[in-house]
Amino acid sequence: MKQYLFPAVFYKEYDRFIALFPDLGITIDGDTIEDAYLFAKESLKVYCTYAEKFDIEMDYPSTFEEVYKRNMHDVVMLVDCVVPQKKVK
Repeated sequence: MKQYLFPAVFYKEYDRFIALFPDLGITIDGDTIEDAYLFAKESLKVYCTYAEKFDIEMDYPSTFEEVYKRNMHDVVMLVDCVVPQKKVK
């Protein structure tokens, strides 16, 4: 198992809550901020599982502080996921 941890930016746009992973270019939305967080967590897991499976190299994520400084008027949270590692033959 391998754990990933990425900062995500959450903000409200019209009647939806948006979650953005600036390092990955992934955007998710939900009716509530809780929904957006849960969808972000699941999307991160799908992305990282795919990257593991197909040996796609991922850069280290930005730090929380870097993302917060660029998005001080939004909510910034760390989102994690655990994925199985590719089996070595």
